Amino acid sequence: MAEVLALVEARLQTALGAPDARAAVTFLGTDRIEVLRFRADDARGGSDGGSDGAGGGEGGGGIVRYATLGMSAHPMSDPTAVVADPVKGPRAELVLSVRSGLADTDRVLRPLAVLAASPQVEGVVVAPGASLDVGEALWPGAPFTSVLVGEPGGLVDDLELDAPLEAVRFLPLLPMTPNEAAWKRVHGAQALQERWLTHGTDLRDPLRAPVRLD
Repeated sequence: MAEVLALVEARLQTALGAPDARAAVTFLGTDRIEVLRFRADDARGGSDGGSDGAGGGEGGGGIVRYATLGMSAHPMSDPTAVVADPVKGPRAELVLSVRSGLADTDRVLRPLAVLAASPQVEGVVVAPGASLDVGEALWPGAPFTSVLVGEPGGLVDDLELDAPLEAVRFLPLLPMTPNEAAWKRVHGAQALQERWLTHGTDLRDPLRAPVRLD
């Protein structure tokens, strides 16, 4: 739905400013997914209300954010449903924030598009607390192959749509190391986030070490 995506892009630009780059990826049997890149200096991007980072951290000249555009064109459907509802159901886009200048994070564009296409390809519902695995490093040298889906609202406000359409939520992605992902499967998303917070983990550091889990 082109009109939904136009509203989504407008909301992203209201919250993050104008994108300085964008790329499009199309997978067989799916609609096109775009990934938009936004840059912010530390004064603007240093705090997102805790929804996409923990701890202040050092290094990097600012924050670069990658947001998907296209995932919300269709509602996500319960994979157990016999017939997918073309109108009702949750809608979302994904937002990843990292410190710039420390790694080649622009290589994350395709993994992000893969995750954004997963509701169409695999019939999954992406929601806060979920783990998403791309099966490879998110960018060259990254110690992460998966992400934790965080709570929306800290960076980009929900986009309300006319009924019966549900609001579009902008879900922050928090990169996880393999050990963190395994620990989260046992102890849960909240416990992992509390551990990150306790240790002052800078979740926007693209080369950070794993948090202590003992």
